[in-house]
Amino acid sequence: MTASGSSPLPARRRGHMGDSVVRHDAEAKVTGRARFADDVRLPAANWMEVVFAGVPHARLRRLDLARARRMPGVVAILTDADVPDNRYGIVFPDQPVLCGLNSTEAARTARWPGDRLCLVVARTRRQALEAAAAVGAEWDFLPVVSDPATALAPGAPELHDYDARPVPTLARGSNLLCRQNIRHGDWEEALARSPVTVSMRGSTQWQEHAYIETEAGSAWLDDQGRVCVRTGGQWLHDDRHQIAAALQLPEDRVQVSYAAIGGGFGGKEDVHLQVVLALAAWKTGEPVQAAWKRHDSLQHTHKRHPFVFDGILGADRDGRLTALELDILGDAGPYASTSPAVLSNTAVCAAGPYNIPAVCITARLAVTNNPVTGAFRGFGGPQGAFMIESLMNRLACELGMDAAELRRRNVWSDGSLMCTGAPVPPGCQAAEVLEAAVAAANRLPPPDPLTRGWAPGPRRGRGLALAVKNIGFGHGTVDECHAWVELHGGVEVEDVHVGTVGADIGQGAHSAFRQITADLLDVDLERVHLHADSTDDAESSGSASASRLTVYTGAALHGAVRQALAKWEDEERPARGEHVFRTDRTTAMDPETGRGNPFYTLGYCAQVVDVDVDPETGKVQVLQVVSANDVGRAVNPQQIEGQVAGAVAQGLGWALWEDLRVEDGRVLNRGLETYLLPTALDMPPRIVPVIVEDGAPEHPLGVKGMAEMPLLPTAPALASAIRDAVGVHLNDLPFTSERIRRSVAALRGPKRVGNDSCQGP
Repeated sequence: MTASGSSPLPARRRGHMGDSVVRHDAEAKVTGRARFADDVRLPAANWMEVVFAGVPHARLRRLDLARARRMPGVVAILTDADVPDNRYGIVFPDQPVLCGLNSTEAARTARWPGDRLCLVVARTRRQALEAAAAVGAEWDFLPVVSDPATALAPGAPELHDYDARPVPTLARGSNLLCRQNIRHGDWEEALARSPVTVSMRGSTQWQEHAYIETEAGSAWLDDQGRVCVRTGGQWLHDDRHQIAAALQLPEDRVQVSYAAIGGGFGGKEDVHLQVVLALAAWKTGEPVQAAWKRHDSLQHTHKRHPFVFDGILGADRDGRLTALELDILGDAGPYASTSPAVLSNTAVCAAGPYNIPAVCITARLAVTNNPVTGAFRGFGGPQGAFMIESLMNRLACELGMDAAELRRRNVWSDGSLMCTGAPVPPGCQAAEVLEAAVAAANRLPPPDPLTRGWAPGPRRGRGLALAVKNIGFGHGTVDECHAWVELHGGVEVEDVHVGTVGADIGQGAHSAFRQITADLLDVDLERVHLHADSTDDAESSGSASASRLTVYTGAALHGAVRQALAKWEDEERPARGEHVFRTDRTTAMDPETGRGNPFYTLGYCAQVVDVDVDPETGKVQVLQVVSANDVGRAVNPQQIEGQVAGAVAQGLGWALWEDLRVEDGRVLNRGLETYLLPTALDMPPRIVPVIVEDGAPEHPLGVKGMAEMPLLPTAPALASAIRDAVGVHLNDLPFTSERIRRSVAALRGPKRVGNDSCQGP
């Protein structure tokens, strides 16, 4: 009953926006009924093995397939001569599908061990493996370029033929893949006049995606003669586009579908097995399957970009920022992947969500023979956040100012200008997440110590960081998402069918699409049926990346539902609506000045981290992480909390343990036994997600993407907490125990070990 005693209001339908409903695929995944790509077994399918070049830099002299072709069960061995257009790439088609002697001049050279040499198709997996081991190759070895600075030095071997223009941004006579400068105000004068400056030289490392499901898939020809590929990726229609381009087929002659996907984090945005599976099925006319072991996945897929950087940040004595200067150099590996866009993101994120009157950022990516680098959760944002937030926390120490107060005096608000000269997109929540994180951390009781037995005893510290990242592609890209909605029933809507094909790589996107549709139509969630697994189901939704799917698909569904309801009111049965949500107002940044309007909208996150540190061993125990997250409007709060916990885990892994070792172009980590990932026992006992809403005034549903943002501030907040505990500034990721121990030992005298003038939030 209501308080007035009137009739009760109709019960609100459960499963709408704002409800923490269980994901639609949860039961199938926890019971093992969900079918991933490697679970799909085609009748009478052949097995395909990829033979990798295995050399970091060499020119192929001879490929010997005679013995392999005589091996039992071999159906075919495919080489570059079998590829109609021997190129692929998500942005620029600069990678050979197969290295070899029979296609392009560029394909004769292997530029990293992960280049593919040929495909062995046999009746069984064992036969394919044995035949692959019998493939012989003779190489003329070339100098290995394994360091970005060396790659850009005069006289360094050029890894690509400039005249072939594999990548438009490639510099002539150089291994400079791309550059992004930002020039805003008179930074030299501003720094010279700044009463207070801090500087640092630091680095970030490679990171392996380490998704739970390694790459796998199958391919066949359907009864229409189409090439069909079933796998797991992050962008159905781009996979189809790259397959069709390499095979020189019309796109309607290629169909791509996704099985259940066991994680991606950007690592499945580039194609892995899609093109070569399609090639094998197309050339043999028979179904084919393939799956990589963890070793292949770790050795032969792209990684997070490593950077080295030098930075100077200036301020007046009241803590008002005056100028920022940053020089950033990163490693792209041998091919472009998404590197130009990652670099632009890194450069902008490295200025943070702050009003800085004068900015000079010089950001470059060099081509090397190291692993390809590309999309990874945060897309350059974590590296940029580590740079600016480390400088901000040093500045707070230098000024003897509370770290939160320093940020309050400089943080953006609506109407602020970014370092690109464009206004901050409406809905700036930077100050709101900062205050929410600090308030939540201060309300919590002190964490219980987890480190009894450490001698002479742990030192406790607290750190803070604030970060910003784009939502959607931006940078002048036309970013769009298609959706259709079909209403069935008589007087009332009884069933709803929805078509939109954004990939669910484990983040719960498909559940969110259903909740949004149920909310818009005011129907029970069980009535909404989603068609989202194939290029046949709908036109492109774009990629599952850039924290964009809920935002873009939500807007597309909003438009499609409105159309369908209008037709329903006109008695049309079934009533179908289709809509394309498109953003085309962004512009590319000028590569020399950074001027431009690169982003449709932005998301913000602030974190407070508490740690115990043993100064004798360097061991760090993370006690709690408070993460305040700008979400616009929460579609499913429980899924948001899950994203926060996952991002914190990935951020802590990057900051403390994950150390991909590369030597002369070769990954030394053979598997996860030598690439340390955090486990449940390494996680802080307390992760506190704080959901901050009301930050997307221009979106029809008021939603923002948030899946990447909680990873961005984790590393710099942790660095600040360690500094607060034991008095050392850490410049280089990861913060291993040995690195911390050495830094503490390098301090002069015990008085400098422990809390000093740095003040926490």
